[in-house]
Amino acid sequence: MNTVDALVDFLNRIDGQGYKAYKGLLGTWAFPDFALHVDHVQGDPFARPSRLRVILPPEAAALEDDVLSSPSRRLGVASLLAKRFHEAAQKTMVRRGSGKSGLIEIETPGQEVFAQTAVIVRDDGTVEARFRIGLPAQGRRARGHEAIALLTTDVPAVVSESLHAGSVGHQAILRHALTNEDADALRAELGARGWVAFVADGAKLARASGVDDRPLLGESAVPFSTPAGLTQEVELPNAGTVRGMAIPRGVTLIVGGGYHGKSTLLRAIERGVYNHCYGDGRESVVTDSSAVKIRAEDGRSVAGVDISAFIGTLPQGQDTHSFSTPNASGSTSQAAGIVEALEAGATTLLIDEDTAATNFMIRDRRMQALVPKEAEPITPLVDRVRSLWETRRVSCVIVLGGSGDYLDVADTVVAMRDFRPADVTAEAQRVASELPTGRETETSGPIEAFRTRHPDPTSVDPSTAKREAEVKAFSGPSLVFGDQTIALSAVTQLVSRAQTLAVGRGLLLARDRFMDGRRSVSEILTLVMQVIEKEGLDALDDRSVGDLAQFRPMELAAALNRLRTLEVCSTESVGPGR
Repeated sequence: MNTVDALVDFLNRIDGQGYKAYKGLLGTWAFPDFALHVDHVQGDPFARPSRLRVILPPEAAALEDDVLSSPSRRLGVASLLAKRFHEAAQKTMVRRGSGKSGLIEIETPGQEVFAQTAVIVRDDGTVEARFRIGLPAQGRRARGHEAIALLTTDVPAVVSESLHAGSVGHQAILRHALTNEDADALRAELGARGWVAFVADGAKLARASGVDDRPLLGESAVPFSTPAGLTQEVELPNAGTVRGMAIPRGVTLIVGGGYHGKSTLLRAIERGVYNHCYGDGRESVVTDSSAVKIRAEDGRSVAGVDISAFIGTLPQGQDTHSFSTPNASGSTSQAAGIVEALEAGATTLLIDEDTAATNFMIRDRRMQALVPKEAEPITPLVDRVRSLWETRRVSCVIVLGGSGDYLDVADTVVAMRDFRPADVTAEAQRVASELPTGRETETSGPIEAFRTRHPDPTSVDPSTAKREAEVKAFSGPSLVFGDQTIALSAVTQLVSRAQTLAVGRGLLLARDRFMDGRRSVSEILTLVMQVIEKEGLDALDDRSVGDLAQFRPMELAAALNRLRTLEVCSTESVGPGR
């Protein structure tokens, strides 16, 4: 292993040489308290920055045993250290030449906590951080002296401030570790108690803005207050007794006037499929980990999805048992979204009428009289939501402000007023009884099994004219896969660029190892997730990259389903299950 002195000598020698001289940095360099691995050197100062890792042995990181004792605690610690690394880099780095010279950057976690590759905390206390730097240049010549300052002063300063327990503070580290462990324990209670979600008393659900996911602060931030009738208590390993609102499985409506907090509550539930960091305000807001937000998505492509339970034969005789289109309507896209979510393993669906197709949600009595059923292929969700629960055990949480017809099919009704919830289930049942709508149910009987889809591997092509495989992710989010750009902005439970990139790499893994024309979508998703569970996120990329984050099979399925080249064949399924 090369020493720091050897590193300085090398950089002095290449000062003023062509930029490619930096290739000599590849390898491992021994610093007093960490090893610096240079895994990739950028081709020029304007290219994507060079890729590095630092590995601190346990004695250097100095993390105490109480923050290492479980995977949950280690994930909480890793998330905090990645944020500290980002903050220290922003404060430390200086411009050191042309292009990206002097840059120090790491993939920074947001408010959610899940496995990622930016910072990894191992069970023995070893800490590994993966990041990028911009090697200094003057034009396209190496600035060796500036590179010495970057690598031997700036980088060690960032490491010292962010990855050493003594600099971060044990109590801060412990808070993040315990918070994450409690969230996992709370999530385990959902299945055991038959709940879809739990929202803790005092939780801060509102966010700072539409582009800032940190909690809203000040007098306008109304803490969540648990409504009588839905109040439950859970004993957590660290926080002790936590009181909150438990949403039971079945059909739940969130109702109320405009701007009273309906969608704010649903968004918190939507993000509750992930843990949240200490100080986020949603630390004890957790949701069934398979819950999927469903919305209308005009213009998306659909490949061979059996939407016949919701939409019958279309004009010109188009069959909907294996429905394909490059330009879905609001109703067909929402129907496809539900079936695709179930195919991926979802047991809870989250729907907000603001982003739903009205004709998919409801046909009231007047419209039924004006447009007879034989002229309307859509069976609205109001007539299918009970069957989803009773025959497939799929729960729905639906935000509504304009359709009282759903009161007839709801198990639980929560009303929001001034951002405060109330259990109005009994009142809703009374209203439904005293004020019948007169609409006729447009279907009867259970939802039959959906057809099984088998992707054609040749239609999932990651190659371009120049590359065997091209996978890139952008904020928005969107994913480049081969020659195709997959629009994922409607997939609202993709919360970071690192997650989106990992989904793209997961799609590549699925294509290379598991798509054979015979395996179903469900089987392929299961196999990919098994590989990640066994081998970690590095199974998606063998280059030890730092920009990957954990995803669910639902997000991987969403990317596959929105790939416009996707082709499938479908077969009959047996029984009501997957």
